[in-house]
Amino acid sequence: MPQLDTSTWLVTILAMILTLFILIQLKFHKYSYPLSPAPKTFKSTSFPTPWETKWTKIYSPLLLPQQ
Repeated sequence: MPQLDTSTWLVTILAMILTLFILIQLKFHKYSYPLSPAPKTFKSTSFPTPWETKWTKIYSPLLLPQQ
């Protein structure tokens, strides 16, 4: 059985890594990113809730009369 020639593997792997690095860099270079991103302002919509218009009292169990 013939011996597997592995002498070119290092060059092949390094060339593949270099090619992938260049392709990824070119892909990222296509995008344009803003220099100073500003926060988006969202319009807050408030929905009226029933407890906003009513007066409610929260009773603490310690303040209730002893039974």
